[in-house]
Amino acid sequence: MDRNNPRTLVGTDWLAAHLGDPDLRLLDASWHMPATGRDARAEYAAAHIPGARFFDTDEICDLRSGLPHMVPPPEKFISRMRALGIGDGHQVVVYDGSGLFSAARVWWMFRLMGQNNIAVLDGGFPKWQAEDRAVEDMPPNVRDRHITVRLQADMVKDVTQVARAVKLGDWQIVDARSPERFRGEVPEPRPGLRSGHIPGSLNVHYASLLNADGTMKSDEALRAVFETAGVDLARPVITSCGSGVTAAIVNLALELLGHRRNALYDGSWAEWGMYPDLKADIG
Repeated sequence: MDRNNPRTLVGTDWLAAHLGDPDLRLLDASWHMPATGRDARAEYAAAHIPGARFFDTDEICDLRSGLPHMVPPPEKFISRMRALGIGDGHQVVVYDGSGLFSAARVWWMFRLMGQNNIAVLDGGFPKWQAEDRAVEDMPPNVRDRHITVRLQADMVKDVTQVARAVKLGDWQIVDARSPERFRGEVPEPRPGLRSGHIPGSLNVHYASLLNADGTMKSDEALRAVFETAGVDLARPVITSCGSGVTAAIVNLALELLGHRRNALYDGSWAEWGMYPDLKADIG
């Protein structure tokens, strides 16, 4: 099912039909956990959707932070987007090499910066390739374009705000990690982190929101996943995960369901799990 909303999610048929549009801009936002052994930039260099630019999640971030790929300062986001030839008036489509894994993070970041004309490619590059659509191995010619940023500060939460939400219970916290990591049954992939989860948080594994081919489940199925996990879709939500990447898949799913008051905890477990004075629940 192709929802084809240029502010949330578009299908491969939609992208193929619009590939020649003069104001369409494509971003390959592939990013992989170190344990996968995959090199996102090398894969982009070997093959990508025609016209796509590579969005480097580990560089387009706040490198002053000790935490992985935190949101960049607005001025850095502006300079990197201009260097990629992305600016006001463009329709951006972002995809990744896993189906739907890291692309939602970039979709969320654009919206955080006040840029709403961005959609995730449903099923990503694997679906595009499976359908034998065009690819290329040459980087596109890029022309600088002005981009305006209006930071939507309510879309991101820091550790103090999340700790306050835990205490007051005014926001639901939804953790996108696997059930085993959420329950603290397996060690965290990042060295030095405790196992467990933020007290009172609910577990919606990002993979439970996706079909086997990496596309997003239907609205009805998404709603059922949230309800089964105990999430009240009438109340505000803060999403979290290991380092703020897959949490954005939950934000995207919420947006598809018309849920508007949701934010992402940027530090996620990489931050919370680092501080022993912050309580962690097991089980």
